[in-house]
Amino acid sequence: MRTDSLTVETSLPRARLDTFLHQQFPCVSRGTLQRLIREGEILVNEQAVKPTHHPAAGEQVTIHWPDPKPPTVEPRALPLEVLHEDDDLLVLNKAAGMVVHPAAGNEDNTLVNALLHHCRGSLSGIGGVERPGIVHRLDQFTSGVMVVAKNDATHMALSHQFAHRQVQKLYDAIACGAVMPARGEIDAAIMRHPNHRKVMTVATGGRSARTSYRVVERLRGATLVEVQLHTGRTHQVRVHFKHLGFPLVGDDVYAKRQIVRLKELTGWAAARQMLHARRLSFVHPASGEGMEFEAPWPEDFRATVLALREPPVGGAMGRKEGA
Repeated sequence: MRTDSLTVETSLPRARLDTFLHQQFPCVSRGTLQRLIREGEILVNEQAVKPTHHPAAGEQVTIHWPDPKPPTVEPRALPLEVLHEDDDLLVLNKAAGMVVHPAAGNEDNTLVNALLHHCRGSLSGIGGVERPGIVHRLDQFTSGVMVVAKNDATHMALSHQFAHRQVQKLYDAIACGAVMPARGEIDAAIMRHPNHRKVMTVATGGRSARTSYRVVERLRGATLVEVQLHTGRTHQVRVHFKHLGFPLVGDDVYAKRQIVRLKELTGWAAARQMLHARRLSFVHPASGEGMEFEAPWPEDFRATVLALREPPVGGAMGRKEGA
């Protein structure tokens, strides 16, 4: 059994212990933390408390993580594009369309299924039996760089880096319309939509979310942008660009009307949201070395840029990938 401890630095009279701990360990669900608190595996000053306990400055929180249970998910020999692998972690280029972890209706063809086969049992257990090794996620139809933890120490260290915004996440996205201004920052809280539980929305009272961007190239009816995430909320890029008035090309959840208009204008329709996690930078938990990985554009992303690129004038070519 692994044990972690931390000291509450600032009193949080309006916060719950389970919420506070979820912010410290975002890879662990609130439901799991609530269960561990009720079972006495999480103590405050060596005393059992309730999940609703309000953290106070100076309190010592001790977490006894249970040993991982054998996974119930079946390993599957699914293709993976591995960018880097060592004894502690795995970095890969996730294909668009691959779901990260099993859920109702998709239990067998997920990234977790593929990881269980590839790593043959060498994955951290902190994410639970359904999410072994998963430190962060990409949406099903978002492609790009992901890091996976092979052991609990690596999982906790990477999770800490993500929680404290020490990981640099750069995305390429194609947004509908002429994104203005050419550089900007979107600082708008995000929460689950009150009426549509699978959809996120910008709203007062949501979790803080901050996104920076810069325009890379003007396209026909669209804009290629480079995006940096400073937080990691569900659907953050997609929701923030919808909020800005320029939802992503191909996003059939947040850009239905814009998709129709773009097709009428250009004759082009993307098969999925044009969002690619191009670069991920973090510190290796074991070596302390700074690591940076990039994933090239997938073919459908490249094809969309080419299809929407203005025809060359006088033989001059438009911006190439990575320029």
